[in-house]
Amino acid sequence: MEKFDVVIVGAGTAGCMAAKTSAEKGLKVCLIDRKKASEIGKKICGDAIGKHHFDELNLEKPSGEELERKILGVKVYSPDQQTAFTVRGEGLHGYLINRHLFGQRLLKMAVDNGATLLDSTQVLEPIFEKNFVVGVLAKKIDSNEKKRIFGKIVVDASGYSAVLRSKLPPEVGVDAKVDKDEIEVCHREIRKLNEEIEESDFCHIYLNQEIAPGGYVWIFPEKNKRVNVGLGVAMKGNFPNPKEQLYSHVLNKELFKNSSVIDRGAWFVPTRRPLSSMVGNGIIVVGDAACQVNPIHGGGMGPSMVGGKLAGETAAEALERGNTSRDGLWQYNVRYMKWYGVKQAGLDIFRIFLQSCKNDEINYGMKYKLITEGDLLRASMGEEARFNITDLTMRIFRGLRRLEFLMKLREVSAMMKKARELYRNYPENSNEIENWRVKVENLFKEAKNKFKF
Repeated sequence: MEKFDVVIVGAGTAGCMAAKTSAEKGLKVCLIDRKKASEIGKKICGDAIGKHHFDELNLEKPSGEELERKILGVKVYSPDQQTAFTVRGEGLHGYLINRHLFGQRLLKMAVDNGATLLDSTQVLEPIFEKNFVVGVLAKKIDSNEKKRIFGKIVVDASGYSAVLRSKLPPEVGVDAKVDKDEIEVCHREIRKLNEEIEESDFCHIYLNQEIAPGGYVWIFPEKNKRVNVGLGVAMKGNFPNPKEQLYSHVLNKELFKNSSVIDRGAWFVPTRRPLSSMVGNGIIVVGDAACQVNPIHGGGMGPSMVGGKLAGETAAEALERGNTSRDGLWQYNVRYMKWYGVKQAGLDIFRIFLQSCKNDEINYGMKYKLITEGDLLRASMGEEARFNITDLTMRIFRGLRRLEFLMKLREVSAMMKKARELYRNYPENSNEIENWRVKVENLFKEAKNKFKF
């Protein structure tokens, strides 16, 4: 039997940051991952991350082999590709990284600060005592030897699989279930092209509800004529296979003729607002397991790292006070919601709206700039978008018989504002969470009813 102050399940971006931060605070930390140490960081991913996350976390910027390319912004294409928005700004300036090398850097930071790594170890379930999570049951993958690892606080950073969160009883107070239609399934390939892609300083995103229903196609340029190309679809109804869609509609283009595959794979992304409560007695949930992902573009590395840092800080404070209950860990919820949850909530409403739009509506909306580059930039920064709904626009859309779409845009703007306001007023203590949760669930239920996908 092994005992630690903090046990962290998953050595991804969230888990490594939680381990680094809590170990820096002088805590005895155990970091567990099912991969071998040398394989940690290898993950199917879009590989893009904003510069501002490194500034916020005071982390060294990617360089050398870890850096694939600096990115100035994003180009977003309408379904008919007749309109392209170029969105650039401080919030969208960032990097394409070598995910494996970046993951290895974060792991080294955690271990160098004193965290104990248990690699090649699979966590099976949480251990409970008196309604508290007090550890995990795990097994060594090579020998199947089982062991119980105890911690005063346990952090679930296990990604989409959420191996601990999914097995928590309701009384713990953490949302255990995520709706299927709030998840994107993606297929991604790293390909070597015959020539460099045009405008290689930008990430390229293509909207098309027939090719990528509820999601999008991306082409992100790396160095040495390589690109990260993929397609994601919402897991709604009878959704198509993303790999088949990618091969049928994207990789058959002239750009990819005679290209070669370097790496490929599939993964799942929870694209929605964060869990209403990410803490329970003795447990904190971070990263993809807590739905800390941008609901529009699915980027999760930055918010996951911040979530991990907040988890480490909260754990240290709770142990210093001797209170590892849900109430003792509650400030993690408050801090995360007010930092990133406000932004996620507004964008989640916009995701629901965007997934309900048909291709011709998106074409018209972008062509007539009902949604502008400025709107997208403000939304990406968590600010309020000011949709271009003027008297002139009303007349144009009346002639085009698009007033219904215009009204939907007005409604989604109001709902986004309401969602952000709810998250700005996240409860300061756990006693008020149920009333708040009801208001949130009612708002998102209304949005799903109005904007049916």
